[in-house]
Amino acid sequence: MIKDNENSKKELSKNVYLLGFTSFLNDMSSEMIMPILPMLITSFGGGSLSIGLVGGLRDLISNILMVLVGYYSDKIRKRKIFVVLGYLTSSIFKLLLGLSKTWLEAVIYSSLERMGKGIRTAPRDAIISESMPKTLGKGFGIQRAFDTAGAILGSTLALLFVLYLQYSLNQIVLIAAVIGFLTILPLYFVKEKESSQKPAEISFKFGIKNLSKDLKLFILISGIFTLSNFSYMFYILRAQEFLMIMDERMAIVIPIALYILYNIFYTLFSIPFGILSDKIGRRKVLTLGYMLYGIVSLGFAYFISQKSLILLFALYGIAYASFAGNQKAYVSDLSSEDIRATALGLFYTVVGLTSLPASLIAGYLWKISPEITFLYGGVLAIISSLLLLLFLKD
Repeated sequence: MIKDNENSKKELSKNVYLLGFTSFLNDMSSEMIMPILPMLITSFGGGSLSIGLVGGLRDLISNILMVLVGYYSDKIRKRKIFVVLGYLTSSIFKLLLGLSKTWLEAVIYSSLERMGKGIRTAPRDAIISESMPKTLGKGFGIQRAFDTAGAILGSTLALLFVLYLQYSLNQIVLIAAVIGFLTILPLYFVKEKESSQKPAEISFKFGIKNLSKDLKLFILISGIFTLSNFSYMFYILRAQEFLMIMDERMAIVIPIALYILYNIFYTLFSIPFGILSDKIGRRKVLTLGYMLYGIVSLGFAYFISQKSLILLFALYGIAYASFAGNQKAYVSDLSSEDIRATALGLFYTVVGLTSLPASLIAGYLWKISPEITFLYGGVLAIISSLLLLLFLKD
């Protein structure tokens, strides 16, 4: 019996690494596209508002799907099928993005590509939380580290393709799509936790209603924070526009290199911040992360130079490492197992609903002044950290 329990634990923890490797392949594919996506849109004639639109739509589409799929996953007690379908959907739309010829096509296909994320994320995170229930911070930190390790490799490949092989932006996207289809392979070995319970006879409304008061409050505060956390594309655009004054070619190469730097620091700090949150509490780490993000945003507003860009993108990665995985772990902490995917889905949906106005506001403010865009983001992020500090307890 003890051996069976030990084997079961090993099998469950193995899920985290298999899902992590899947995320590695997917992010290698996705992050070949991410640093060049704003450049692809602008090369087709799109402006700051179209960048804001695609940045917001990507999050909106994926996160609205998350709560619906999360609820249905809880209802039928199935996870893996949604994870497979999600990764497959993303790969198909990456292929179509690589074939796009106008900024409108790029906006549509890159937005619909995030349908895949919406389908897979809540069930995948539920598998992780069920596989490492006592060390959630570490489990999500491992998954996030795999994510960002793939991102480093993917964005590095994009840089090499531009710098040495002189591939077109569309060619890079098509290569990324081919890699995306490989994500299905590790999922074959993922083992779902078997449930002896019958499909849940709960309504979606009942699932939301039974979330704890603290969880609802945290989701509200995270939504306010997301209004400050507009698309990463504005950070790349900020670097690109600054560098364009000095060297047009370097204005493409250096922002990709800075994006790689961001992902390196994101990767290095993801697991340490996850372990730290297991020890001292999620709220403390998240408060620090929100505050750091606000300071970084203010830095992008007022302290732009060639040297400061290196520091700012590094701090941008550290800030993301502090809150990206820990937000999910905190939601999992505050929810019961029977409605965990629903809770995670609701969290993602609130984030998605606020991401669209966040990026549209950023795009509108950008037309007035890039400095105002980042000032807006910095002040709101700092307010969010204070709300978290004052209104939630460990």
